[in-house]
Amino acid sequence: MTLSILMPLYNEEEFIGAILERVLNAPLPEGLDREIIVVDDGSSDGSAAAVEAFAATYPDTVRLIRHSRNRGKGAAIRTALQAARGELSVIQDADLEYDPREYPKLLKPLLDGTADVVYGSRFLMSGERRVLYFWHALANHLLTLACNVAADLNLTDMETCYKAFRTALVQSIPIRSDRFGIEPEITIKLAKRQARIYETAISYHGRTYEEGKKIGFKDAIQALWVILRSWVGSDIYTDSGQEILDAFAHTPKFNRWMADTIRPYVGKRVLEIGAGMGNLTRQLIAGRQLYAATDIDDHHMSRLRVRLHHRLNLQVWKCDAADPADFERFAGQMDTVICLNVLEHIPDHHQALRNIHSVLMPGGRAILLVPQDQKIYGVMDEALGHVLRYSKEQLRSRAEDAGFTVEHILDFNRASRPGWWLNGKVLQKRTVSRLQLRLFEKLVWLWRRVDGRLPWPSVSIIAICVKR
Repeated sequence: MTLSILMPLYNEEEFIGAILERVLNAPLPEGLDREIIVVDDGSSDGSAAAVEAFAATYPDTVRLIRHSRNRGKGAAIRTALQAARGELSVIQDADLEYDPREYPKLLKPLLDGTADVVYGSRFLMSGERRVLYFWHALANHLLTLACNVAADLNLTDMETCYKAFRTALVQSIPIRSDRFGIEPEITIKLAKRQARIYETAISYHGRTYEEGKKIGFKDAIQALWVILRSWVGSDIYTDSGQEILDAFAHTPKFNRWMADTIRPYVGKRVLEIGAGMGNLTRQLIAGRQLYAATDIDDHHMSRLRVRLHHRLNLQVWKCDAADPADFERFAGQMDTVICLNVLEHIPDHHQALRNIHSVLMPGGRAILLVPQDQKIYGVMDEALGHVLRYSKEQLRSRAEDAGFTVEHILDFNRASRPGWWLNGKVLQKRTVSRLQLRLFEKLVWLWRRVDGRLPWPSVSIIAICVKR
């Protein structure tokens, strides 16, 4: 594995050489390599030249990226994140306030698999801390309090530089702040993504404004605005398909409707393929002997573990529906496979269906839900990565080719077809309106009663298939 050390730099000619030496020599857990990405944010002194000289000695470890003008710490971190290649990352200021010898402490919860993000807190006392400005500390505590209110967290030090995290997670979050507002923005958005956030005590050797401290009163005011904006907003994914999935995570009545539709066919030993954020898992896991929830997305699996950590019958595995090797551990052990909104993403559906067949006991059931009717395939289908929308004949034929007997094909959710057609085909929207979803969610009680009477095809179909 590789640790990407992200270092925003602005006018630190005096200290940059020393901190790079400390970062280069900092201890790392066994098996972890490092890359150092320095983003010079339009420095007007010799900072960039000092980094260039250092990088010439360590060209395989140190990279310098330059901004043509000063844009702020947030912009520099955003640039460094885009260039990061490591599985893990840590933010390192380009002065001597934070000690790189603390890296093992920051990285341990990530490497243990218990955390997605670790904050190094200057106020959880177990190390040294230089005693400095009361008013600066008070402002820090107030900003942390405001951020905690917005994010529903209990952090002690939101403004800390030291944030270590899974790189891909933070790369998938849009960062809009160019200056110090990045601290509350990323904190609130991580909380909305239900990331597992830990804190650990660190030492802190702060400097005075005479010695070069840059953050000031104007930045505190801006941070309050960022907290408000991030609190009320829903801008937490760079990918519109993931944004749609997150929106459906907040529709429990709709998810319960889907779960109730398939519940009569679900047995005691269940493998769910493409469990995502656990929207259906939460509805169906109770009363099962074993519930193996799988996905290919690390973020989804992490969020699922957080939401269902109290379920002792849950196993979470990484599983690609088209890869036979990922199914070997389950071969012949399951009486039910649930595969909802997955097959339409897979070009090699034949292999995926054979894999599903392989894990079932004789007489076990596969429950396959797919979107219906290629005539309403639109921009939202593209955003979600749909290869096609099925017909009933296609779904039946493909299931039978894989060795299944199709017991039933059920229509599900006629009610949302007009909205899907309007948004995806007419308005060409790549995301679903959260307001529309909230209105639809409030009327689920009505849709469940009238859905079978609506005079148009359903948005989805569900095949109940039995292993021969």
